[in-house]
Amino acid sequence: MNGVNDSPIGGPTPTEPPDPRDRSRFDGLPPLLPHVPLEPMRFNPGVPPEAAARAFFGVMDRRRTVRTFSDRPVSRETIEWCVRTAGTAPSGAHKQPWRFVCVSNPALKTKIRAAAEAEEREFYERRASRQWLEDLAPLGTDPNKPFLEVAPWLIVVFQMVKTDPPPGSPAGTPGGMVYYREESVGIAVGMLLAAIHHAGLVALTHTPSPMGFLREVLGRPEHERAFVVIPVGYPSEGCQVPDLKRKSLGEIAVFRE
Repeated sequence: MNGVNDSPIGGPTPTEPPDPRDRSRFDGLPPLLPHVPLEPMRFNPGVPPEAAARAFFGVMDRRRTVRTFSDRPVSRETIEWCVRTAGTAPSGAHKQPWRFVCVSNPALKTKIRAAAEAEEREFYERRASRQWLEDLAPLGTDPNKPFLEVAPWLIVVFQMVKTDPPPGSPAGTPGGMVYYREESVGIAVGMLLAAIHHAGLVALTHTPSPMGFLREVLGRPEHERAFVVIPVGYPSEGCQVPDLKRKSLGEIAVFRE
């Protein structure tokens, strides 16, 4: 993952570049990783790529964001496989700067809802601009977030600003650098949503702002920062969603051939 305008998190900034004359930076670098053949791992859909891509679009085009959930249970195994899929995402320097905290405990979900609704009330009553309110009004959102308790699972995704300290290291040992963490975690979340949908479940991306309370409620270390809360489950009986229209291919893509 290559940055153009943004420097990697934890690396040199545009105002503090390394001295290009210092060639010692290249001394004693780790050796190249062992390589293995791709072909045995490469997925073969068994049909031409055009047909495979069209079929996958047909599945994903039915994905919708849902705000009314059933309390019907979802197995932990299902959530584990979805998170495993998210963990296959690419990341800057393969640092994998994500943590997926999967919550089914009712008491914890109640705490998360209470804290999130407090932030949401502050947002709607004090921080939201007129334009923002106009954009949200057709979707019917408000400070009340019952889905945070009703959905059987909440997946709270954290981005890591440092890697975990080495196992067995003394308390206070700093972690290592991570790079392009927001881009990396964003890709992983997209793959997580695709996996949830593929499993026949529904989800919502919820981003209360600020989200610092999540680290406290869930007992996460300081090098983890909340990125998004994803309720996961089945839709409620008779669930309805806004009749939204997605942009056409011509509106989202540019081809230079």
